[in-house]
Amino acid sequence: MSPSPRLVARGPAAPSALVLLLPGGRARSTASGGRSVADLRMLPFARAAAAPGIGVWRLAYRFKGWNEPARHPVADARWALTEAARRHPGVPVLLIGHSMGGRVALHVATEPGVAGVLGLAPWIEPDDVQLPTDPLVPLVLAHGSRDRITDPAATARFAADHGARFVLVAGENHALLRHYRTWNRLVTEFVTTHRRADGR
Repeated sequence: MSPSPRLVARGPAAPSALVLLLPGGRARSTASGGRSVADLRMLPFARAAAAPGIGVWRLAYRFKGWNEPARHPVADARWALTEAARRHPGVPVLLIGHSMGGRVALHVATEPGVAGVLGLAPWIEPDDVQLPTDPLVPLVLAHGSRDRITDPAATARFAADHGARFVLVAGENHALLRHYRTWNRLVTEFVTTHRRADGR
């Protein structure tokens, strides 16, 4: 039987906003998603995003890999957004993705219900994502200057080309652990600022 994506949901029964956390992964892997280091890396961000009225969902992908051309995690994120609309109609969804999760977030940034995107050390490929040069929702991309897994320069270029805010964290690598307080604060500020669909 084919695996299914899963959501680990925390927060109020009737949230005013949802945060969907999208973990990293691999270029190719059909190993089961969830219960991985990438998934555990999202736990501090889940705590940083938590606030009164905010529901925090962590998405466990069907597979650990991006798996071009299937792009399995993109389909899983779209499923999660459909679930958000079904369970909480009209509630804005903020996407926060790390590494491959940042790539996923950019691919679904224009889906209905999405109110903002925060990419943390996102995996960005040239011409991979087609977004308006003037983003329809708030778009924040942050990267460590010493990241050797994903490319901070590619993130800076993408941000400049798409009207996004770019944050460079000096001395940080891909794990985002050296300056963890900075990353957690960035998550908290993003959720606090953009928790309403109208941006107020």
